[in-house]
Amino acid sequence: MTTTSTPPGLARFNVLEEHAALAALHEACASTEWARRLLAGRPYATAEDLYAAGDAAMTELSTADLEEAMAGHPPIGRPKAGDPTSAREQAGMAGAAEELRAEMLELNLAYQEKFGHVFLICATGRTGEQLRDAVKERIGNAPEREREIVRTELGRINRIRLARLVEEDA
Repeated sequence: MTTTSTPPGLARFNVLEEHAALAALHEACASTEWARRLLAGRPYATAEDLYAAGDAAMTELSTADLEEAMAGHPPIGRPKAGDPTSAREQAGMAGAAEELRAEMLELNLAYQEKFGHVFLICATGRTGEQLRDAVKERIGNAPEREREIVRTELGRINRIRLARLVEEDA
């Protein structure tokens, strides 16, 4: 049996005042344009409608909008203090050996030097070693290729964060 009722978190999001809805969306993605696009699509009938709107908005972001979105993400292995979201998403690095943490710091710096922004990956469910291997693999990419990978990874992160918003209890 399927249900057509709106999840409680989505129902709450649909009726939030604009400033509160923008703040909730900003927690999912630091791009103001992305948040505005999702806000304009309210109300959403289903979580999938919200996710699809998030995906569509991500494909339309300009380079400046992508940079704004990336600026909201701390380097892998160094989640923002007091930020449970980045700590949860980067849990694979939490118990990493000091040697791996030091290597990630070096790789993060090299990546940032080459591309001008933090290494961005959907870290949820990945081990420290997988994250290290990913940055090693991607650092050889051309900037244009890396920009598209970043856009895809941001979309994945945003979906996970939107799912949390939709599933939140009161």
